Amino acid sequence: MSPTLDVVVPARAPWSGVVPAGATLEIVDEGGNQAVDCLLYNAHRTEERYSAQDTISARGNIFLTTGSELRSNEGNVLMRVVSDTCGRHDTIGGACSQESNTLRYGHHTRHQHACVENFLQEGARHGLGKRDLVSNINWFMNVPVEADGTLGIVDGISAPGLHVVLEAVMDTLVLISNCPQINNPCNGFDPTPVRLVIRGGSA
Repeated sequence: MSPTLDVVVPARAPWSGVVPAGATLEIVDEGGNQAVDCLLYNAHRTEERYSAQDTISARGNIFLTTGSELRSNEGNVLMRVVSDTCGRHDTIGGACSQESNTLRYGHHTRHQHACVENFLQEGARHGLGKRDLVSNINWFMNVPVEADGTLGIVDGISAPGLHVVLEAVMDTLVLISNCPQINNPCNGFDPTPVRLVIRGGSA
């Protein structure tokens, strides 16, 4: 099937668009070890949006991979993972922000652009503001959980060309932040572009 959209999102940049019900969105980690932060909304009623809690509860697992249903705060399936060559993805690590950068890495990082700013920039195009940002998905990001509950943000398990494919169950507004973080290993300390391909429906 010919793509209705095929775009490369530059390192550190945001993207947003509607994936129609029945269409697929493929996210390709072009350079390898690049975290891709992601938020999902019902395209027609954005107060219904991705819920990490509902997704984890329904799946019974904190990691996302093939077969995972990405559920909304109303318990509905927004999208499902139909193909995954990476193996697992994070939905508990959250998005970096200028504020969290200062807490984790020092006040000298306050000026650095972060995923929250990307989400706010793209969300504004769709009438979304800071109150509409919720816990997000981090595609390709490796956040292991130790036996004592400790979280780690460590070297990724992705590689150049690995992908995840999402099928939209309803018309879904997707917000992407191609993570600009350079202070931890989630992007190999060197953010790189990702490719987005939508097939089916009308982009």
